[in-house]
Amino acid sequence: MDSVILRGLERRRRIDKVFRHFQYYVAASTYFNLGTQLNASATAASTFSSPITYYNSIGSTNTLNLTFTKSATGNTWTFAATSSEGTISAGASGSVTFDTTGQLSKVSGEDPADHVFTIDFDAATPTAANMTLNWDLVNGVGTTHGKLTGYSSTSNNNALVQDGFKTGTLLTLSVDEKGIINGLFSNGQSEKLNKIAMADFLSPSGLSRAGNNRFAESAESGDPIIGFAQTGGMGTILGQSLELSNVDIAAAFVTMIKTQQAYQASARLITTTDDLLSESVNLVR
Repeated sequence: MDSVILRGLERRRRIDKVFRHFQYYVAASTYFNLGTQLNASATAASTFSSPITYYNSIGSTNTLNLTFTKSATGNTWTFAATSSEGTISAGASGSVTFDTTGQLSKVSGEDPADHVFTIDFDAATPTAANMTLNWDLVNGVGTTHGKLTGYSSTSNNNALVQDGFKTGTLLTLSVDEKGIINGLFSNGQSEKLNKIAMADFLSPSGLSRAGNNRFAESAESGDPIIGFAQTGGMGTILGQSLELSNVDIAAAFVTMIKTQQAYQASARLITTTDDLLSESVNLVR
């Protein structure tokens, strides 16, 4: 079977109607990775803030704000955390210290390790499940990954990566070559929603015409063989493409030439008959 091409307003409306009310689920954040540079040359008591967006168990968008304050001695900054919703019941404060190369060397006076915030939402409106949020500070072997630095340069936030997302509504649909219907949601997530089945027949030429470029099963075509694209000789599906003609171009061209030749022969016959009639008239004269 050749490629099947899906397009057209009628088909699109039908598909959109099926998936119109699809909504993407919520995923609470579990960690964040903050790329922040803290100025080693800053004066004591200088402050710098880093806002971190995160999501709780009901998909509310919240902000964890880290305020760094430069210590009077060494390249050390203390930090204090607050949340736009909920209460930080553990891990709300600590410190980070940088070595002579500007790399993280201590977290709250200990060897570098991830820092964990516990956030209580019991008193929040609306309430949500209490959660822990891991501040990713080290790589898999316990050494700093270099995202938090203390160079003699202007303090700045240069990167933020966190997991979790709020709920999302369906924005667009697309169909790939395997017939998988993919949905893109307003929260930036994508999901495989369904898969289009295909049908093959032992005698495709035996299908009966159903109008509007559609064909139906018949006794001559045999029963449909149901499957999916790119399996069992089913071919592929092309989404967002114009439908090609299903006419055999070579056969149509041969038929056109035959018709043209027949027309020319008929035209010559008419001309010959006209000549004979004219000659007959001349004989009478």
